[in-house]
Amino acid sequence: MQELPDDRKYHREHMWIKEDGKTGITYYAQDQLGDIVYLEVSDPGTEVESGEAFGEIESRKAVSDLYSPVSGTIKEVNSEVVDAPEIINEDPYEKGWIAIIEMSDASELDNLLTSTEYKELVAGDEG
Repeated sequence: MQELPDDRKYHREHMWIKEDGKTGITYYAQDQLGDIVYLEVSDPGTEVESGEAFGEIESRKAVSDLYSPVSGTIKEVNSEVVDAPEIINEDPYEKGWIAIIEMSDASELDNLLTSTEYKELVAGDEG
């Protein structure tokens, strides 16, 4: 498994978020999905709730919902990954970010997993 950046928090549904609201899917998620071919994300200005879907990601193997790790408003969508979703496979933690969510309550970050806790979660999935 690829190293997990420590500068973000992780949601049980395999999403990550940084303190600035930038969010995406984890390396583990993109690895499980395989070749990503399509991405659909709610428009900027859309309000999202923690744990609720705000888009879909499609690979050759499956279609999965994208779950918001926090509540807030979508501020920006990464148009580069919408146009070329394979970027997520290549670089899920930097170029492959999906959206920026303006958090309505930053304390929700405290409910998410640290990189160590997320590693333990996926180790259980793989076991």
